[in-house]
Parts: sequence; C-alpha cells; structure tokens
Amino acid sequence: MALQVGIVGLPNVGKSTLFNAVSNSAKAQASNYRFCTIEPNVGQVDVPDERLNKLAELVQPQRILPTTIEFVDIAGLVKGASKGEGLGNKFLANIREVDAIVHVIRCFEDENILREEGAINPIADKEIIDTELQLKDLDSVEKKMSRYEKIAKNDPKAKRVYDVLVRCQEHLSQGKNIRGLQLEGEDREAIADLFLLTEKPVLYVANVDESGIHTGNNFSEALSKAATEEGAEVIVMNNSIEAQISEMEQEEDKQLFLSEYGLTEPGLNRLIRAAYNLLHLITYFTAGVQEVRAWTIHKGWKAPQAASVIHTDFEKGFIKAEVIGYNDYVQYKSEAACRDNGKLRIEGKEYLVQDGDVMHFRFNV
Repeated sequence: MALQVGIVGLPNVGKSTLFNAVSNSAKAQASNYRFCTIEPNVGQVDVPDERLNKLAELVQPQRILPTTIEFVDIAGLVKGASKGEGLGNKFLANIREVDAIVHVIRCFEDENILREEGAINPIADKEIIDTELQLKDLDSVEKKMSRYEKIAKNDPKAKRVYDVLVRCQEHLSQGKNIRGLQLEGEDREAIADLFLLTEKPVLYVANVDESGIHTGNNFSEALSKAATEEGAEVIVMNNSIEAQISEMEQEEDKQLFLSEYGLTEPGLNRLIRAAYNLLHLITYFTAGVQEVRAWTIHKGWKAPQAASVIHTDFEKGFIKAEVIGYNDYVQYKSEAACRDNGKLRIEGKEYLVQDGDVMHFRFNV
C-alpha cells in the first residue's frame, strides 16, 4: 500500500531537516534558501512496532519485515502560493497527490535562520499555509459549481452535488478547512474528484529548540491549543537532534545519544506512528520460521481484503483465516500452544481484522 504523507511548511522551518531524519534512503537538501527543494523527494520508512520484535523473539524467523509508510518532502510554500507565487502551483500539485499532511511549524528562535515574515509566530505560520490551501480549494469548488449550477435546476442528483459544493464554498470562505465538515457517504463523493487539499488529515510538528524537547515552549503550547480546536495532534520535536540520531549507524550510539537528552526513543518514532494512525491504518502479522512480517491495512477491512495485500489471489480464493490475538500469542508463546489452549480462531469472509492479529490464510488457487 503506497500511502504517502507529505511534509509541508513555510521556508526555513526545519522541514527538509525532518525529512533527512525520516528517510535513510533519500536525502533532501536542507539549505537556508527558499526553494532549495524543487522536486518532492520520497522516503520509505519502517513503522516502529515493538510487537513485531516480540513475535520475532518467539518465532526466531529467518527474516523480519516491518511495514512501511512513505514520506514526501514538499518544497516550502509561501504566501501567494495559491496564485502561483514562488512556484506555488507546482508545490500545491504535489500536496494534492499525498494522502495526509505533516505540517512542520517553527517553534524556536534563531537569528541565524532567515524568517521574512518577522517575529516567530506559529499561529500566523499555520494560518498562512491554511489560507493558501483554502484559496486553492475554493477555486476548485467554484469551478465545479459553475458547471453544475444550470443542470442542478432539473437534475436531483446534480442538485445534491451542487448543494454540497455550496456548503464547501461557504466553509472555505470563512477560512475553515473542508475536513472540518466531516463529509461522509454521497456528500463526500460529491467532491471526491476535486482531491481537495484541506480535506486531507493533518498532523502538526512543533519544531522546538533543545530546551523544549521534553516540555515544549510557549510557541508549541500556542500551536497545540490551535490544533486541539480543529481536532488535530501536535508532535513536539527538535528536528536537528532527530537528524543527528538518524545518521548514527550503531544502535548503541543512538541509545547513548538518546540517554544524554533524557529520551527513551527518537521523536521520529512517535511521528511515524502518529502519521500511520492519521491514515486510519492498522497492522496485522504473519509469523512463521521463514519470516515474521507486519502488513498494513485500513481499519475496518475484512479478512479477504486483508489477505489481498499479501497477494490478490488470496482474496479471490479466500476460504478462511486462522487468527490469534497478539496478546494470546505472547502469553502462550507459539501457534501450537495457542491452538492447544483454544486461542486460535477460524474466521470467515465477514471477519473484521483487528490491529495486532496474527493471521494465516487458507485459499483456493
């Protein structure tokens, strides 16, 4: 599942530094100049999950395969991007292609790092990006409204679409994001073809200085308050520290570095898990002597759909699924012991897969 999370923000907020930390496979150029990252860089990263390591300890497989998620480094937006300022159209098009947004906001002071907007103000920075995305969405909505206005008078289906568009127009005109409307069913289908930017789920990263990595600061607190009002989450991090950690090859060095800052794990781990949850994803596992592997699916998927991420034939020829809950597997320490103790269940096509399920599929070829 090639789901992507786009990293966005104003120039010089620590966006590309964060991407450098996120991705070991692709490095974005972090530079104190606007538009240093013109093309979006994509990095595929492992989703940290201690359950996978625990299962591997019990099974002792030949290999361990975590699930992954893709992060896209999108060049910094500027005020006026919706009208094409600073390569804005290109950047906005890149945002349109991702499934969710990580918005990096500067919550630190440093006179050596340029900020053309003046004094540090995370709320103003947030609003600049919000406004540009809202203006672009408003343009998209109004163009579709103009196509539906006439036919809506005589076509009930078109009238329903037009009414949804009017709601969106009013919402955007008030400086609000489409995700706040929480459209579902046919209402959501009415705008699905527009791929609206402000409908995408968002997660905020408060990039703080070293002194704020544990408790945050006044800037991050203000951001958290604003994010809470829109039902979003804020991850407090120091992107520079995270980039240093990611460059260390030895796990011992990482742990020593973390301990010096009083950290139990990299902030990146929290960010990756939060982004994973933001997309309403869950993980199930397969466990055997050849490999213990984590698989990504959408929350609410049934067993045949879950099987399809292994191979499409698994869904087509699905017969049943053998399921062990993660906690039961850890308690009894093997598939055989779970079976003997009645903890291995046989589930059919209607079974809703749960996060952490250990599964084995039976299917016809």
